[in-house]
Amino acid sequence: MIRDTFEQIIQQNDVRQNLSKLRQELKEPGAKHALLYNIGDQEQVFQELLFHEDAKVRKNAALLMGDLGLKADLAPLVAAYNREDKLFVKSSYLTAIKEFDYREYVEEFKERLEELSKITLTDENKKHITEEMRALSDLVVAMEGIKHHKFIGFHEPSTLVLLTNRDQIEATEKQLVNAKTKAFNAGVMAKTEDLEEVLEVRTFDDLLFVVEGMKVLSNDIEECASQIVNSELLDFLTARHKGKVPFYFRIELKTKWELSKKSAFTKKLSGEIERLSNRKLVNTTSNYEVELRLIENKEGTFNTLVKLYTIEDKRFNYRKEVLATSIRPTNAALTVELAKPYMKEDAQVLDPFCGVGTMLIERHKAVKANTTYGIDIYGDAIDKARVNTEAARQIIHYINRDFFDFKHEYLFDEIITNMPFAIGRKTQEEIEEVYLSFFKKAPEHLKEDATIILYSHDKDLVRRFAPRYGFKVVEEFLISKREGTYVFVIK
Repeated sequence: MIRDTFEQIIQQNDVRQNLSKLRQELKEPGAKHALLYNIGDQEQVFQELLFHEDAKVRKNAALLMGDLGLKADLAPLVAAYNREDKLFVKSSYLTAIKEFDYREYVEEFKERLEELSKITLTDENKKHITEEMRALSDLVVAMEGIKHHKFIGFHEPSTLVLLTNRDQIEATEKQLVNAKTKAFNAGVMAKTEDLEEVLEVRTFDDLLFVVEGMKVLSNDIEECASQIVNSELLDFLTARHKGKVPFYFRIELKTKWELSKKSAFTKKLSGEIERLSNRKLVNTTSNYEVELRLIENKEGTFNTLVKLYTIEDKRFNYRKEVLATSIRPTNAALTVELAKPYMKEDAQVLDPFCGVGTMLIERHKAVKANTTYGIDIYGDAIDKARVNTEAARQIIHYINRDFFDFKHEYLFDEIITNMPFAIGRKTQEEIEEVYLSFFKKAPEHLKEDATIILYSHDKDLVRRFAPRYGFKVVEEFLISKREGTYVFVIK
């Protein structure tokens, strides 16, 4: 097939269609090698098509040359790009050029970007100019890389949105001692000049900024881009970072639109932001520094927040290893925060189902423990827990053993654990047996006034079996109604 299609192109038969056909055939395994074999010393065939009178032939020939990536084709492609007078074709040359080592042309591409930014856009040229600028920008960024900025705005006045557990918002809000706060349905809004205090709080899931002038954005692409560029965004970024423009951004669109509509909107909006900002804001799909998070509201416009990836979140850096069943670190931190009034400093602490150690590590960070033991029947979990605990610079004694066979010479002040739940091969019947056995076994290891802190997916099992063995639930906190998770404090 490859050979026949290539021969048809040489003979000038249905060139446009056969170029498209050849590109499709190249997707088959081994097809590229077969085509290169058949091309032999006839490399000039595709180069000559870059002069063809049919613009779509020139476009398909360029893209095919990019697919092949023959070094000798780079200069002809650049020359064809420079002389091309059909705007809809120009970005295709750039797509092809991306497959080559084009570093010698980068300055030329940057000059073209500058030239395009000064062109007056019309309904006829806007789409293609924007596509060309985007393709040129991708080429420049891919070759030069991204010069990341250093965040220095820890004491700049900021309005923050902390996304938290929706049922336990107060647990986060009360930790923000030096901020002016207000709870809302998804977390906490906070005004502060002490970002370092905020970054010490371990119970929020995400930290976002409110930027003046872009709180609510239009769903019209041109107007939306204009609102963003004319807002305080650039001043906000430059005040909080060391380094010069550009800043590299991405757009996160939170809507119920179908994927194709979302992708088209995001692509066009990103290009328009680049153009209007004179590339002080540059879109990239990787290594971005700024995320513009557009959230569709009831009116069909967008509530907008900014996430900065230049701020390093060090809270859970110790989590080098995880398992599929591992508790989220923010949930472990929330568990500890909720149960903190029942914890004793320098307590002897036991986690009978410790997994990778997250719960014990977070417990010690909140209230300093004394001797701490973690037990798990899975050796892989214990190995990972040791790695994480070393990274956290803590001392926890881990034992690879079934808790129900565990014996120890002294009693513990506290048990804290994420209880097993039905997942994978574990059935609900097996989980029920675990809960029954746990409450039967626990008194063997606890002092008279000891506390049990459970993160549980099975509220009814806790309520059913705890009283059977002399325990009383003194606090119950809803964590997730959807997941059915709770934190129990039991005495």
